[in-house]
Amino acid sequence: MKRMVSAVMTAMLITIPVTSAFAETNLVTVKERAQVLASKLLSVSGASGVQYAIMDKGSIVLSDNAGVKDKASKAPITKDTMFGIGSISKMHVSAATMILADANKIDIDKPLTTYIKDFKMADERYKKITPRMLMNHASGLYGSHFPNSTLLDDNDTKLHDELLIKLQSEHLKSNPGEFSVYCNDGFDLLEIMIERVSGISYTEFLAKYVSTPLNLSSTKTPHDQFDRERLAKTYFPTMDQALPIENVNAIGAGGLYSTAEDVTKFAEILMGNRTDVLSKQSAEAMQSPEYKKGVWVSEKTNTFNYGLGWDTVSLPPFDDYGITALFKGGDTERYHGSLVTIPKYNISIAVLSSGGASLFNLTFASSVLLEYLKDQGHIKEILPEKTFKPSLKVNMPSELLSYAGLYGTRDSTINIEIKNGEIDLPEQLGGVIPSQKYVYTGDGQFKSKDGSATVSFDKQTNGKTYVKLNAYTNYPGLGQFMMVIYLYQKLDSNPLDHTTKKVWENRNGKSYYAVDEKITSAYYLATPMISKKISVDMDHGYANGTKIVNENQAVNAVQIPIIAGANVFDLNFYKEGHTEYLKIDGFSYIDEDAIQPIYEGNDSFCIIPSNGQAIWYKIDEKSANRVMNVKTPVSGGFAVYDKNGMSVNFSKVTNNHSVVLPESGMIVFGGKAGDVFKIELKNK
Repeated sequence: MKRMVSAVMTAMLITIPVTSAFAETNLVTVKERAQVLASKLLSVSGASGVQYAIMDKGSIVLSDNAGVKDKASKAPITKDTMFGIGSISKMHVSAATMILADANKIDIDKPLTTYIKDFKMADERYKKITPRMLMNHASGLYGSHFPNSTLLDDNDTKLHDELLIKLQSEHLKSNPGEFSVYCNDGFDLLEIMIERVSGISYTEFLAKYVSTPLNLSSTKTPHDQFDRERLAKTYFPTMDQALPIENVNAIGAGGLYSTAEDVTKFAEILMGNRTDVLSKQSAEAMQSPEYKKGVWVSEKTNTFNYGLGWDTVSLPPFDDYGITALFKGGDTERYHGSLVTIPKYNISIAVLSSGGASLFNLTFASSVLLEYLKDQGHIKEILPEKTFKPSLKVNMPSELLSYAGLYGTRDSTINIEIKNGEIDLPEQLGGVIPSQKYVYTGDGQFKSKDGSATVSFDKQTNGKTYVKLNAYTNYPGLGQFMMVIYLYQKLDSNPLDHTTKKVWENRNGKSYYAVDEKITSAYYLATPMISKKISVDMDHGYANGTKIVNENQAVNAVQIPIIAGANVFDLNFYKEGHTEYLKIDGFSYIDEDAIQPIYEGNDSFCIIPSNGQAIWYKIDEKSANRVMNVKTPVSGGFAVYDKNGMSVNFSKVTNNHSVVLPESGMIVFGGKAGDVFKIELKNK
């Protein structure tokens, strides 16, 4: 589970390993070769520690690690060190769902309302959503309710408890079953369904029906009692010390902790090898190509092809060897994991890390797994990575000019121009694909200079026109990955009347700051994680990729399959007195213009209001470079940010209540209603 869509996309990218990582050595065992690559993984990804294991026919044949569990003590990672496994948790809730189906307690093709009676939305189509659609990402739900999902030393169930209430006022972005696009909320709904049907908590269900029979002694939820000291420490770039324990309270979507060995043990039921827990029929159903049921790219080789829970049911490059490999990746804010299984040979590999990204973990996992397959005689040799020739520009047919125009994706719009057979596109996937020019090379394709990335236009059966990207990217010494995804959807211009246009012009460029986020949230580590900057396309009538419908509302405008259309939102503005707020997914954000400078006097108070909302302050020239000392209530906390939005002190992490205020920065105080903060400002 990842908060930013570019991060979510990066988290799900599948890698194709290269041979060069091992070619320069004469190492003779897979274990030794894995150790070399693990060291490379740490240096390239920035992870502090990594743990990995391979299970073959029910036995652990490789279990190792690299890096440290704790930077301060230099304590090593061991096989018993636990990590957050992020969205790999989706496989557990999917398996739990299928366990109920095996017991005839549910039918995955019946409406979800059969099992969650109070599941309602402000869109009648919700009645068609089934458990299957939650597992294959085809429900039509907007995506994710991120606020209060990732808390530090806090396993509050607020997100779980309020999800059904939040959904009651929300709409769908597409017809249920029309296409699959990554969706976290669906798996949190599965968690609730399991509780309603079984009559016990999801934590209890996993322990009773999954962990106990499989002897998964290290697989836990935030609500289990276990030794938290077993968890690998996590870190943030602006903080010297380790962070408090990360609790992802969207447990179904991404909240489990585990070890690499436990994850490979769990994979046994996913391959159909533990029919006492999950039937072989259900395991095979989970491996089915569910993505084919809706709108999708036409390419047969692709690293995005959803099953039930699985990110990928046919993982390149294993298909080049005639081998079907399945993949699930997982990323929280600080933990990362990857699981690859090969049912044909009953082999699985799991890689978990603190820091880095599942992208790198997959590179490592795929490389080591290919080496193991070769060592065991399942493949004769490891194929070389794909290479490309520089693009050769040719004359472009004039009819392709009709594809120029306005396009949208989550959080932005773009005016795509086609000039002299060339297209300029910004960076994609958080910079994985750089900003670059694509030139026309024939067959309706525009390619990057080195030929590794191809852009084309695709008119789909749903009547939408998409920009499609087919790209390979290399990480020297680690590997190569490929993907085929839709980036943008063609949009119609949306002219605004003068009054509406004026209102939105005034919002353009403003930031709105979260007030409903608990002060224990990991998102307080940086303001971009808890704020929304409004970007208005005045020429076309859109804001942050949403279509403006009136002075105070803009609604999601895109229906993009696979991943780019994940986690969409509506913008709803309202006022309390003279203060404007923005509401997204039921959570409120305050207008930066309403945020006052902190009082420049020596002594002041900050009191959390009765609604429990956080209070923000600006740091102006009168308070900048002065020392702020805060007497903080036990339930409260505060964070101070520099002008770039990076935290210079977050009391819930540092336990430091004295800080020099940076120029043009921000301060936020949060806690329980009525909490009082005593603030002292003094010169250095």
